[in-house]
Amino acid sequence: MTSILKIPAPLGATWDGNGVNFAVHSSRAEAVELCLFDSPEAPKEFKTIPLTQRTGPVWRGYLPDARPGLLYGYRVHGPFDPKKGLWFNPAKLLLDPYAKALGKNLVWDESLFSSLPGKSGKPKINRHDSAPFAPRARVIDPQFDWEDDRPPDVPWNETFIYETHVKGLTRLYPRIPEAIRGGYGGLCHGPVLEHFKSLGVTTVELMPVMQSVDEHHLYLKGLKNYWGYNPLCFFAPDSRFCSVGGDPVREFKQMVKGLHRAGLEVILDVVYNHTAEGNHLGPTLSLCGFDNPDYYHLNAKGEYVDYSGCGNTLDAFQPAALDLIVDSLRYWVREMHVDGFRFDLATALARGPKGYDKRCPLFEAIREDPVFSRVKWIAEPWDLGADGYQLGNFPEDWREWNGQYRDTVRKFWRGDPGAAGPLATRIAGSSDLYQAAGRNPSAGINYAACHDGFPLRDLVSYKR
Repeated sequence: MTSILKIPAPLGATWDGNGVNFAVHSSRAEAVELCLFDSPEAPKEFKTIPLTQRTGPVWRGYLPDARPGLLYGYRVHGPFDPKKGLWFNPAKLLLDPYAKALGKNLVWDESLFSSLPGKSGKPKINRHDSAPFAPRARVIDPQFDWEDDRPPDVPWNETFIYETHVKGLTRLYPRIPEAIRGGYGGLCHGPVLEHFKSLGVTTVELMPVMQSVDEHHLYLKGLKNYWGYNPLCFFAPDSRFCSVGGDPVREFKQMVKGLHRAGLEVILDVVYNHTAEGNHLGPTLSLCGFDNPDYYHLNAKGEYVDYSGCGNTLDAFQPAALDLIVDSLRYWVREMHVDGFRFDLATALARGPKGYDKRCPLFEAIREDPVFSRVKWIAEPWDLGADGYQLGNFPEDWREWNGQYRDTVRKFWRGDPGAAGPLATRIAGSSDLYQAAGRNPSAGINYAACHDGFPLRDLVSYKR
């Protein structure tokens, strides 16, 4: 394969029918290499191609004879200086931040970590090759017959959201064919659609479906991150929910198409506040190896600032991180036909030099993009940092999980004294939270149960 000049955008691996354009961002790298693999099991790349064409921070190359199904990764050369937040290490195979699918999942190994404890306590570079264990991207063919698929466009005042986990909803349900239980196919199967419609549901909200990984400390204990709130890639549908030998991208699209045909909207619970790379002791899998300061909140010592409670926080005030999030959202709307998003720890994405800013770059970019004009935006309006609780303080085009509604309903339900008055305020639209800003009663998402704390059956079964 020969690399020739091609356009710097879009980022990622894009098949144009004749070949594949590769483009990645790194403003501080000294060299970037594209690594090609002939199988998921291959311990080493069969070819390494230097990306010699560069436009600003974008490194690129075009392979005229490449096809969908090709497995690839990157090695990025540059300074290794943790005190400056720089973790360049070409011994680490990196996953394309814009990968649309994985061709190999992560296998935990010490080689995935960029640093090892030094004799003086300072981190020293780990030069063991991570390629046999690192996740690999797969070039996709985006073609799909959507037929007459259209968004249901349910008005906010008629929206009834059902939050669920793709696997948990159908894995043990005998009316679903075994081959699709616990997967994308099971979610849009007849009995499940009947269940949604019988309840009056208009909108299905899926717990994370972007490719995630189990945290290393869970792996060491033999445990799993079942929910998936530990994202590895913001574009690829999670292969956990795919049928054996199937294509996650195609099966996800089929699921959305089936739900839409039944008149149901699809909202994704998205985790853009952090990634699976964790803190300074975490693995080098993607963003931190490409250009750590361009993606994460760092302090003056080059250390991660953790507003998420997961070791790191994406800095959406940085242009590269902002573009990554917005491009991901646009991809899920345009290519995957998703109808909306619920942002996990949304406050973290609006944190700038002066703290939470409701006019942050991300919210402004979303407001100005015509692709998003019909999309539903929902915030979990808090994070784990100082002044993280921002209920009632998001922009007017957003809706917020109303945790005060949840708490008040539960107190009234339990029979707590003095709960009737507050309940009336919540049922009437929480004017104490939204009226002063000119927002209407639909600004709050009123809920009594979700994945945090008691799910609905437990809520009505236990006192504590």
